[in-house]
Amino acid sequence: MREMFAQDESRFSKFSVQLNGLLFDYSKNRINVATIDKLVALFDECDVPIWRDKMFSGEKINSTEDRAVQHTALRNLGDKNSALTKKQLAVLLLIEAFVEKVDRSNITDVVNIGIGGSHLGPMLVCDALREISKPNLNVHFVANVDAEEINRVLSKINPVNTLFIVTSKSFTTQETLTNAKTARNWLLKSENLKSEDHFVAVTADVEKARKFGIAEDNIFPMWDEIGGRYSLWSAVGLSIALSLGVDAFKRLLSGAHAMDEHFINAPTDKNIPVLMALLDIWNQHFLAAATHAILPYDVRLAYFPAYLQQLVMESNGKSVDREGNALNVPSSPVVFGDVGTNAQHSFFQLLHQGTHNVSCDFIGVAKAAHDNQEQHDMLLANMIGQTQALMKGQTLQEVGDVDYAEHKVFLGNRISNTIFLNELNPYSLGMLVAMYEHKTFVQGVLLNINSFDQMGVELGKRLANDLLENIKDQSPGADLDSSTNGMIDFYKQNK
Repeated sequence: MREMFAQDESRFSKFSVQLNGLLFDYSKNRINVATIDKLVALFDECDVPIWRDKMFSGEKINSTEDRAVQHTALRNLGDKNSALTKKQLAVLLLIEAFVEKVDRSNITDVVNIGIGGSHLGPMLVCDALREISKPNLNVHFVANVDAEEINRVLSKINPVNTLFIVTSKSFTTQETLTNAKTARNWLLKSENLKSEDHFVAVTADVEKARKFGIAEDNIFPMWDEIGGRYSLWSAVGLSIALSLGVDAFKRLLSGAHAMDEHFINAPTDKNIPVLMALLDIWNQHFLAAATHAILPYDVRLAYFPAYLQQLVMESNGKSVDREGNALNVPSSPVVFGDVGTNAQHSFFQLLHQGTHNVSCDFIGVAKAAHDNQEQHDMLLANMIGQTQALMKGQTLQEVGDVDYAEHKVFLGNRISNTIFLNELNPYSLGMLVAMYEHKTFVQGVLLNINSFDQMGVELGKRLANDLLENIKDQSPGADLDSSTNGMIDFYKQNK
């Protein structure tokens, strides 16, 4: 890449795209024009445009669950022909009325109880945009079945002033219902408080929510066509609307819709999520970059790496294709990350000098949310400098005649993309999240896998339910292996 930049002063302009205040710079990939031409041909050969049209038209592309995939319809609020968009518009009216009701009430704390997509998406958005949140309302998030998490939240709030949102599509999710029951028991310890006055639900199973004790007027719908990790645009985003306001929630949807339009209409070689997916395939399958780091240089995006871990690995971490045949190529990369500059003092040593080939996405925001411009300049100088250091490296000759010179050599030629936002607001955040959704979808089509089921999470959950009975029972499990029995025995002796 050093040589490529030295030989071509226009490399940045050739290999970057801008859209509505978002810059995608992919010039620090080991590519040339011929590489992109061949990847574009792969895009067409794998029928990605056909699968894209199927998704947007509502065909049942989630074949294993016989479902359509329609999260994009939730943010296309101008589509008068889509049945799901009409449902979404009706739900937005319900959300608006509910938010106004809460704003007029004595509620000071909202606790979102969910897990996976019912947790990571709303938490990401509420944290990223907390500067515009309502000053008199605190939003908390509980996901883990570890009681320590919910106890920490309950210890800080007053039941009289608290609203709980229980989010579970099936209303059977073990972690969510366990935490919801703990919250309900805590609430009912206070005299004159009723759960129906302090609990709302987001679910596809109204009857189960009613049996839990939630008033039907306080149950917001989910739909089969919306997968959990694609659900923040739905009523799952109720906590977002409560915290930031309905107008901000709609701007989030609008930003995502703008990226949808770009994904549908932009030419392949200028289509940001398409390019991201093609480069990921190139880097992983041809350059052995099986690990991908997400590196936001903005603390407001601290939860973005965790959000993308679920989006990418739960979608594309598969070992068989759509027809059930074993994959003979790598599927999802391993995704991890952290905020800069913290990450520079953690795992960047491996990125620069380790033997693993790791591709990176750096994410920066030009306008700071504060008035300390000096520190913001320092932050972004670090981000840009890291991308340059990964690309250029440092030769032995450049190190010079010093002690341990060989230890100070950086091979360089390390892969990175940079995504730059002009500012972080609901619209730009909606664009950013939708961009990665579409990248993940395209990658799945290129691999010929179903990106919209998650059967890999089921076996461990089922075994955990079975083992719970063994843990409660005093006798060892007759059909269990010695390691499992040994751990159960250790737990029983020490709990």
